[in-house]
Amino acid sequence: MIAEYSHNQLIALCQQSNVGKKLPNALYVHFSVIASLSPQLQECDRQARSLLPKESKFTIIKFNYEQPKISYLFYPEFDIDPHPALHQSIQVDLQTQSTQQRDYHQSPNPPILHRKETFVNQDYPLYQIFAQLTKQEEVIGLFNETHTIGTRKGWGQRLQEYNVELKDHQVILLPSLSGRGAGGEGNIKIDRHKAAIHRPDLSKPVRLALEAGLFTESSTFFDYGCGHGEDIKRISDRGFTSTGWDPYYRPQSDRINAEIVNLGYIINVIESQIERREALIKAWELTQKVLIVSAQVLIGDVGKGQIAYSDGVVSSRNTFQKYYEQEELKLYIDQVLGVDSVPVALGIYFVFRDEMQAQSFRASRFRSRATTPRIRLVSKRFEDYRELLTPLMDFFTERGRLPVGEELSNFEPLLTEFGTVRRAFNLIVSATNQDEWDAIADKRRQDILVFLALSNFDNPYKRLKLSQLSTQYQTDIKSLFGSYQGASTTADLMLFNLGREGFIATCCRNSKIGRLDHQALYVHISALEHLDTMLRLYEGCASRTIGRMDGATLIKFHLHKPKISYLFYPEFDRDPHPKMQASMQIDLRDLQVRYRDYHNSDNPPVLHCKDAYILPDYPQYEKFAKLTKQEESWGLLENMRDISLWQGWQQKLKEYCAELQGHRLVWIKDADPETVQLLKAQRKSKKLEGNTF
Repeated sequence: MIAEYSHNQLIALCQQSNVGKKLPNALYVHFSVIASLSPQLQECDRQARSLLPKESKFTIIKFNYEQPKISYLFYPEFDIDPHPALHQSIQVDLQTQSTQQRDYHQSPNPPILHRKETFVNQDYPLYQIFAQLTKQEEVIGLFNETHTIGTRKGWGQRLQEYNVELKDHQVILLPSLSGRGAGGEGNIKIDRHKAAIHRPDLSKPVRLALEAGLFTESSTFFDYGCGHGEDIKRISDRGFTSTGWDPYYRPQSDRINAEIVNLGYIINVIESQIERREALIKAWELTQKVLIVSAQVLIGDVGKGQIAYSDGVVSSRNTFQKYYEQEELKLYIDQVLGVDSVPVALGIYFVFRDEMQAQSFRASRFRSRATTPRIRLVSKRFEDYRELLTPLMDFFTERGRLPVGEELSNFEPLLTEFGTVRRAFNLIVSATNQDEWDAIADKRRQDILVFLALSNFDNPYKRLKLSQLSTQYQTDIKSLFGSYQGASTTADLMLFNLGREGFIATCCRNSKIGRLDHQALYVHISALEHLDTMLRLYEGCASRTIGRMDGATLIKFHLHKPKISYLFYPEFDRDPHPKMQASMQIDLRDLQVRYRDYHNSDNPPVLHCKDAYILPDYPQYEKFAKLTKQEESWGLLENMRDISLWQGWQQKLKEYCAELQGHRLVWIKDADPETVQLLKAQRKSKKLEGNTF
């Protein structure tokens, strides 16, 4: 019997399952995920197992949709073999309480498994290895026409056609390129030096290091695998000691120690995993302060014109490329070097020698901007000491507190005149507004809470210690919270609240910043630091671990799913209705990243009401708002669903005889006069109706 559940109910439960591999006729799960199934399915499994012969072995459990039967499939090499063969199956009929056994152990052509990661949970020890193999196989088309590859012989023939073999869960290109997937004949030759490209400016990783303030007046720079040496020259032109080495272009140069070492897009072009690891380790050995590591990350379809080789692909130019997932790249750097690298952008990480400096850099990324309060009441006494008081005002604006201890050595002239910094600050308050100074202090408290919460979000089992922070930051915490314990407890509560069902949706709906629809809250990147602290923390859970998408324009806070999306509109400031060029979605449950590229799309998403996403102090806010008001009065924005894509928006403009000249709406020059009169009358009528209510 099937307990008290109908077969149709069990089929529905299988189809709704969050785990396992779903095929049209059955749900397949690894035995390790049984506890993740619904209680009803677990009960059916328990009943079926009670009917199995004693000491039966099985790896995969199959819930059949067509009949009330459960099969127990034994793949003894599941973890070892990339595509294990079936040795035995035992089918249990839950209605008749009978079993049927089939043995494939001696079969010359047994069934085999593909996509092993789909059978297990993501916390399965080998999940990433399985998933990476599947990705390689998909890229080169090994899963095309799946009806022919379900058995050992069929799969072997497919591998032969594509001229590849499998070794240690990796697809390896065989020496001859005569196969279907290779596209030619001869022996493969990897020309690593061809991967070096000429750039018109600094490479992005080095530019980000400059912008982050990692270069100081006496900094030294070394480019490991410098290619044509353009970064070396441009850093040297900025006044820094700069040199580099490259095995092809500068093989005679010495590999020397430097404060800042760049390993820019090197580990992704080395086909040998051993040499790749050695390059990373050697670059780290030369690093005195910070190592910049960058590599290509997997975005979109990278298989065109490429063939699988080792754990990457070979291009038609005979260059190798290993495409990393963003989280995979961090894991690789951290495991090889034994560090906790800091994501700066997609495919770019900073690795600090000093943990305190690493934490200071992390904290700086979540420090919001503050403006020194304006002088409201000018007094002669204040004016007499204004020059002396300005450094104190700047310090409080930066730290949210007054200087103490050794910091006071920078304020000796002020102490000589006033005796204490508190007396000096009281004079400042008399000429400004106390509430504005309090707001700055509160802003710094929120910055600290976001940083502490995110530090524990990254690794809850290895909590951040106060000693890992700079002396100045320790003083910030003590002055603004009283104790590190108090600040940490508050930060932990914030993280706890993030996980409460509906909490983020409520924060989004209550936000006074951004544009809200039924799916999400959308906020311009410039307004992020002004958001509610909990939304800043929520976004930080994604960006601190993965990094933000290059050039992100808007941040999308999903209301109904734990996800953050970064949307890229390159013409946001210039185009009155910019087109989306790309998006990056991060699932906060497992940090999986999904990219979408609209660059070549004929009908990309288009943005309206730009003023709704920004703050009133944004440079072009008034111009954006004026256009939105005009478009609303013309009736163009009444149904957003119809105009969410570019072609729909163009059709709407055409229907309303409208066109845009910059950020201004005008009538089409050759518009039909009668149609224009009718549209004007409709607008006037709607306006009168609005005034009536």
